[in-house]
Amino acid sequence: MPVESDARNWPLEFYRGYLCSLARLRLKAFPQGTLDPSDAVQQALLKAQKHRHQFRGQNEIQWRAYLRRILASTLADAIGDLPQERMIQESLDRSSARLEAWLAAEQSSPSQKVQREEQLLQLSDALSRLSEDERTALELRYLQEPPWSLAEIAKHLNRPSAKAVAGLLSRGLERLRGLLRDRS
Repeated sequence: MPVESDARNWPLEFYRGYLCSLARLRLKAFPQGTLDPSDAVQQALLKAQKHRHQFRGQNEIQWRAYLRRILASTLADAIGDLPQERMIQESLDRSSARLEAWLAAEQSSPSQKVQREEQLLQLSDALSRLSEDERTALELRYLQEPPWSLAEIAKHLNRPSAKAVAGLLSRGLERLRGLLRDRS
């Protein structure tokens, strides 16, 4: 994770998983296949690289907010609804806050804050390594606002029952914990 206060030294690739998680959550509202989250993130990262010199923040929280603004702009451009950019930005900010809240309760020391920011990126990366169904189920259940019911997730994923989704969530959480443990 970047520790310097100069965004020019922060590798954009560290944020790919984080931005993909946010894009997937936001794009759940659009018909399946309308826009690929990884394509949108790639475009956002290209824009971020090109306009990196415009970043005026001082810390990583501001850097992530800057990247979310670029992603919101990219998504609004892609869906052809520029007036919705502000709404998309707010949705990405809420999704990011839920991702961060999923990690831990409040941590107060500077070192704990840095550690939590690193964990946020690791969580996003670990989510991207799950199977598509596991990741989707976890995102819809724990990161989407409002959270989807097991029955809604079952219908969305073409699973036979809420019980099947409960098993999928359990396996997904177990794999996610293992991936996070392996990175520690």
